Amino acid sequence: MSIEGPTILPPNDRDKVTAYALLRITLGTNIAMHGVSRVIAGPAVFSTKLATQFAASPLPQPLVHAFGQSLPWLEALFGLLLLIGLRTRAALIGGTLLMLVLTFGSSLIQDWQAASTQLIYAAVYAALLFLLRFNGWSIDALLDRKK
Repeated sequence: MSIEGPTILPPNDRDKVTAYALLRITLGTNIAMHGVSRVIAGPAVFSTKLATQFAASPLPQPLVHAFGQSLPWLEALFGLLLLIGLRTRAALIGGTLLMLVLTFGSSLIQDWQAASTQLIYAAVYAALLFLLRFNGWSIDALLDRKK
């Protein structure tokens, strides 16, 4: 593989592969750092903050607390997988489903600003999934080439 991208593609597709990689890596970094920073601070800290936000919601507090404990780990996992391009399709689907759950929660407490941001994340996830055929700069592509 050269600096221009995988050499098996025509020149215009190399740009698509590079653009895809840059967007995937940016999303992966963003999501991974959401998770990693929350893991470093302690998932209990985030979980307590989330439980406070959802105290007036109809969701049971134990469910909110459990979700708050698991969310940082899920974000770190999905973000890392996207960052390195491993199991990219699964990470994109998982991340999109996570955005669906987050959007439901944000809408439930009428936090429309958060719901709007999550909609943007969902659109980026969807675009990356739709364009998955351009995932040439990834561990997935490297493993496929070795087969």
